[in-house]
Amino acid sequence: MRVFSFALLIILTFKSYSQEKINDSININWEKSGKFTFLGNQSSYSYWTAGGQTSISGTIKINYDLNYDKNGWNWDTKIITAYGLNSNGGSKFLKKTDDKLEINSLVGKKFSSSKIGDLSYSSFINFKTQWAKGYRFRTASNGEEQRSERTRFLSPGYFQIGVGLYWKKNKDFWVNFAPITGRLIVVNKFFTSKLSEDQEYFGVKKGSTNRFELGASIRSFYKFEFLENVFITNRISLYSDYLENPENIDLDYTINTSLKVNEYLTTDLILQFIYDNNAVERLQVRQVMGVGLSLNF
Repeated sequence: MRVFSFALLIILTFKSYSQEKINDSININWEKSGKFTFLGNQSSYSYWTAGGQTSISGTIKINYDLNYDKNGWNWDTKIITAYGLNSNGGSKFLKKTDDKLEINSLVGKKFSSSKIGDLSYSSFINFKTQWAKGYRFRTASNGEEQRSERTRFLSPGYFQIGVGLYWKKNKDFWVNFAPITGRLIVVNKFFTSKLSEDQEYFGVKKGSTNRFELGASIRSFYKFEFLENVFITNRISLYSDYLENPENIDLDYTINTSLKVNEYLTTDLILQFIYDNNAVERLQVRQVMGVGLSLNF
């Protein structure tokens, strides 16, 4: 029944896309932009009496935006991917500093326009997962560092699709509210087959490979220049499941502060906060800082 409900929601969403055919002739106005960033930091010690461990890390980030805006139709697609590793002199394992693949596509049909922004009916699709295996690390009784696999590509994988209202001031400031949002969480049976009957893996029960949720979603994006050549980018996503514990709101908030040194060099400070009680019942925090090489394409 839940799978049928999710399929019905997909049909309703794409039906809204086709209510007015968008002319695909040469008159279509598209805006395309991409940014490649390599972020690195390093520390090295040799006979340093105060102590310390040599470490080096690097992160590659690629952001790509594809935007259409004409005749009251607005279609914004954003692809965000990142992967980073850290090598620490005190560990025999490489550890991830970042690992993300996210695709968000939103279509809106404007029905109101004013000085404070445009208001549209909207439909959106979102997909999110990671590229590589994730591990839990621990120190054994003999002092040896050990690891056990916790996550991998499409485990978990999140698919969201919803309909609602879209407010857009400009390409750097918008909010989408979707009171009807279906979310499908997929996982690998490798992890759920090992669970006991009362355990769950990202909300998925023993022996299963997916979990369906129906709820409400709010997504927002805001980028502004705080000081000259200092840009702050905010991305926030909120989700509440109507079917189970709607008071538990999932949060994913990233704030990226970027100091532009010149055309190619930037200094970035990234803070990310995640709360998802199906994953862990506490606030997850990630912080990355480093000097980056940026290329626009």
